Amino acid sequence: MNNTIDKEQYLINNLNSKHIGDDAAVMGDTLYSMDAFFEDVHFKREWMSMTQIGRKAMLINLSDAIAMNAQPKYALVAVSIPQEVTHTQIDALTQSMQNTAAQYGCEIIGGDTIGGDKLHLSITIISKSENPLLRTTLQEGNLLAYTGTLGESKRDLDALFRGESIAEDSRFYEPTLRADFIAKARAYLTAGMDISDGLFCDTNKLLDINKYGFEILTTIDDIVGLSGEEYEMLISFNKKDFKKVESIAKETNTPLSIFAKVVQNDERFRCDSHHF
Repeated sequence: MNNTIDKEQYLINNLNSKHIGDDAAVMGDTLYSMDAFFEDVHFKREWMSMTQIGRKAMLINLSDAIAMNAQPKYALVAVSIPQEVTHTQIDALTQSMQNTAAQYGCEIIGGDTIGGDKLHLSITIISKSENPLLRTTLQEGNLLAYTGTLGESKRDLDALFRGESIAEDSRFYEPTLRADFIAKARAYLTAGMDISDGLFCDTNKLLDINKYGFEILTTIDDIVGLSGEEYEMLISFNKKDFKKVESIAKETNTPLSIFAKVVQNDERFRCDSHHF
């Protein structure tokens, strides 16, 4: 395990609010979340079209609402635009963000634009939920599982760094959000979060906040466990509800892999920071 706290977590730990800790801040039935998508931090412009950039920026923000069983309603978008970006490119970027938001029932209602040296996007999502899925409700004896097939995002990111091309439908370009599965399975899920920093790191976060450990049930290799920006779901549920969750996964065409059980110990996965 990497015991060195990264700077992102250090900053978060310095903020003092009971609403910090989940994928979104819950205020009654309204949820607020925000993620950045910055050039040369999360992507390079030579890797992606403006349409791809706009779509992924919106998807990774919608993911926070979806992960908490919330319906995205409104988005606020801040964009830093370099001087060389053309009107045609801006049109492609904004149209892509609007179309992606609309696909999930969300409307862009405002934001801010500034000139800058790089293309940076920061999006706030306002969503609604009567039964949000939290991180803090993990229970001893729960099974831990993840959706989808992990590893493709990091594999393709490494390929891009080597100057190679990747498939147009790569998860790095277009993550899959599990809105239907989460909505239908919510009654049986005890806790959950999206996988943005890798299965290992995010499982550690879930365990840390609940003060539990794990017992491994299936060996996970580093290619799967350390692949960040997957935006699949990490979920927990009671063993007795496994058949119900499995049935909903099949119904919604959601691959589901159980990998550990929640127990009273201090076990943690190796976690390589993806930040700074």
